[in-house]
Amino acid sequence: MNNIHFYKYQGTGNDFVIMDNRNGEYNWLTDEQVNELCDRRFGIGADGLMLLNKSEDYDFAMKYYNADGREGTMCGNGGRCLVAFAHKMGIGDGNLYFIAVDGEHEATMDGNNWVNLKMSDVHDVENGPLYFYLNTGSPHFVKFVEDVQAVDVFNEGRGIRYNERFAAEGTNVNFVQPFESGIFVRTYERGVEDETYSCGTGVTAAALTFAGREEKEYVVPVQTLGGQLEVRFSKTGERTYSNIWLCGPATLVFEGDITVK
Repeated sequence: MNNIHFYKYQGTGNDFVIMDNRNGEYNWLTDEQVNELCDRRFGIGADGLMLLNKSEDYDFAMKYYNADGREGTMCGNGGRCLVAFAHKMGIGDGNLYFIAVDGEHEATMDGNNWVNLKMSDVHDVENGPLYFYLNTGSPHFVKFVEDVQAVDVFNEGRGIRYNERFAAEGTNVNFVQPFESGIFVRTYERGVEDETYSCGTGVTAAALTFAGREEKEYVVPVQTLGGQLEVRFSKTGERTYSNIWLCGPATLVFEGDITVK
């Protein structure tokens, strides 16, 4: 039996179990145990689990697991929550630099609960007749719809995620509707295999594809089921984007202890 001291964070309803692993005390965690901790009925309940790891060259290293227990690709809202947690742990001075599976990231804190996270540049966007496909740290299929509230996100998203092209590696699927001065985004997430309240890399992907043809700086307000985010970026070419920032709240929900077998 092993005891874990954990923290539960959420960023616009995208929720995560976080552990301070800077001294390596949770390196024994298995995929199965991660899956059990993320279970909403038999565990703590979360869309994913993160370890705050020590890094020689950065303020910290981010290790992210999907709710299914497998190590995942970059998670934008997870990254923002881990930055807020690192700030709470006294790391950095409000400006943090960390390493994740998709490379280096920079982040800034506005107060204790608002995190601006710099995402990886995007160098290519596949533009199909009725969709966009791009990688913002994780792969995303983006489809614009007339009424995002009416979409059956679970079944439609699942159908695309498990179609012949994507079944092996999986993709996240975003349904997007222009909304006021920005967009409303709903996302089916691989690894969770369900709709989540928000997806940071998905919101980022949707915002990039929403940009006009003009090469300039854009600020796109984004509404999700879990709350509001903002994506800032520069469009540098027909299908290239840089200086991408995902901005929004990241809040501690509770902390506690749990024993796992």
